[in-house]
Amino acid sequence: MIEDEVAFAAMQSRDPRFDGWFYVAVTTTGIYCRPSCPAVMPKPQNVRLFPTAAAAQLNAYRACKRCRPDAAPGSPEWNTRTDLIGRAMRLIADGVVDREGVPGLAARLGYSPRQLHRRLVAEVGAGPQALARSQRAQTARMLLEAGPLPVSDVAFAAGFASIRQFNDTIRQVYATTPSRLRGSRSAAQVPGVTTLRLAYRPPMDVPAMLSYLGARAIPGIEHYDDGAYSRSLPLPHGAGVVTLRPGTGHVICEMRLEDLRDLATAVQRCRRLLDLDADQQAIDAFLGADPALGPLVAARPGLRVPGHADPGELAIRAVLSRRTRAATVRGQLADLVRTYGTPLATPFGEITHLFPDMSVLAEVSSAGRAQQALARALAGETLRLDAGCDPHHARKQLLDLPGMSLWAISSIRMRVLGDPDVLMPGLPVRRSVHRLRADPDRWRPWRSYAMRHLALMPLNTGVQPRGHIR
Repeated sequence: MIEDEVAFAAMQSRDPRFDGWFYVAVTTTGIYCRPSCPAVMPKPQNVRLFPTAAAAQLNAYRACKRCRPDAAPGSPEWNTRTDLIGRAMRLIADGVVDREGVPGLAARLGYSPRQLHRRLVAEVGAGPQALARSQRAQTARMLLEAGPLPVSDVAFAAGFASIRQFNDTIRQVYATTPSRLRGSRSAAQVPGVTTLRLAYRPPMDVPAMLSYLGARAIPGIEHYDDGAYSRSLPLPHGAGVVTLRPGTGHVICEMRLEDLRDLATAVQRCRRLLDLDADQQAIDAFLGADPALGPLVAARPGLRVPGHADPGELAIRAVLSRRTRAATVRGQLADLVRTYGTPLATPFGEITHLFPDMSVLAEVSSAGRAQQALARALAGETLRLDAGCDPHHARKQLLDLPGMSLWAISSIRMRVLGDPDVLMPGLPVRRSVHRLRADPDRWRPWRSYAMRHLALMPLNTGVQPRGHIR
């Protein structure tokens, strides 16, 4: 939790960088807000700070209708922490509690439900059920505002067990009814398409991120055209297709889902794919202070590390990419999709398949040793690369797989496991570091972000090696 002095300074300056890091509840009004809420600054003695929206709701505070705190970007802490709490928060956001219950969540983390509840309450102020309930309320609000879906369908799509539970939660969290929450915000929608706005903390170079993904798009499951990136998503209750494009201060997200119960999971996977919850201003300030890397950061602010929408797909890509031309890798992956991929029930333009299931790839006799070993480990769940895996244990398991290169493992660490401090091995990185006369240890703990700038260094004209910066 952020210290009170820092929190009040953020509130006084209405600094949006702290949105999602903590929540501000006002005892005299019974409302909780973002730190950047434009409302009149409350007196310090009337303020309570909470690490999560669920904790504020559990203490009978309702969401501010002016700043809409539940729509704030997520805390960067949960994406970078590798301990029990960070892993639990990521799994809850991925919808595990709704699908498997608290016992299923606890089993994945290797704890008893009672131990897990106690640890979460001590750390974030709410147990797994309360955290999942808060997320269901946010999903319901997004569905209500996104289109004319019947309220009863919204309730069950958001994960509520009954209409009564849905109505009670909406009244408690938003102090209104579902029909009034929809109000006049609902915009015209294309049938079958849910359009959302995905928030992030600026700066962010959204076109650069989407262009990066588009340049590496696998035919059949990804497509990039006119600044918009589309891809298929394997989701717990069915398939989905998502289209992402730049908006003004947000990312426009169009979802076509076979089952609306997958909405919250799809949103979280898109956020991880685009690294939307990063505290980019702090990262750029840290890397920009380095004399060697600073000019690159100044030339390209807001560069983020792309994540993944399907851990198995990206892990297989990492294995095939070692010492292989990008065009060749795309061709190999396209062949896998055509031969072994799962066809979509309703194709969308160039998007026709899901990436092959790991159980199918595990039986491909023509696959390389590393690819087959990886697919078998993922299919048998002896190796987990999901949001709740222990990254340290996963790295050890990857090292034990036959044929796995350090480059592939580093790529998986960076993009699948979300490690922000990966220095990629290999000659290209060593050459870039030598050209800059830089010390990569100075870039800790954000070396993954430094790699993005090194990769684009030839495109940054006017940047000279250290000692020759104009």
